[in-house]
Amino acid sequence: MSGPPAVHAVMTTLGLIGSGHIGGTLARLAVEHGYDVVVSNSRGPETLTDLVAELGDRARAGTAQEAAEAGDVVVVTIPLKAYRSVPVEPLAGKVVIDTNNYYWQRDGRIPELDAQETTSAALLQEHLPQSHVVKAFNHITAADLGSRSTPAGTPGRRALAVASDHDDAKARVSALLDELGFDPVDAGTLADSWRIEPGTPGYGPDLDADGLRAALAAATRDAAA
Repeated sequence: MSGPPAVHAVMTTLGLIGSGHIGGTLARLAVEHGYDVVVSNSRGPETLTDLVAELGDRARAGTAQEAAEAGDVVVVTIPLKAYRSVPVEPLAGKVVIDTNNYYWQRDGRIPELDAQETTSAALLQEHLPQSHVVKAFNHITAADLGSRSTPAGTPGRRALAVASDHDDAKARVSALLDELGFDPVDAGTLADSWRIEPGTPGYGPDLDADGLRAALAAATRDAAA
């Protein structure tokens, strides 16, 4: 997929609210591609000393508030049950990438998700009404995220889905995905993002763009059956 121009002209810093397996891997990829990163977690900046040392001069640790303030684009990559802890005010007007998934065994029961009345990404968008939430990076393991990055045009290039209610934000995140080494595939709106949630055909498998589009279509067919 050919996408918008690379995002360096409009983004220099990636903020990360959550620095576990996916967050830490995204931070590494961002630094490798010339971005500054501000990493944070629920335990405090002092617990991220080793990660910052590994990442080098382009990285620093902060609180979630500081990561939200510093990031031109901010990644929320925390257990879904904690989504209401994401700071609201500093993310107003910003693109927010949501990597979260709903696992009731970890997150507790969320009735509106159990009833399929909404999606996990839509919940975050509701919490951040002035932000531009984009669902991405939620259906790939950290190991694959760190190892399957390849240049554009590589045969069999790993594809990742992107969903949002904001077209400009979706284009911006698609450009970032492409730069980091993955083919972006448009998965529709946040209401459509259930098609790449746990238990769907596209959740987990290593698929190229055509394969991921087929998996999204299969999810739609399965739901209609």
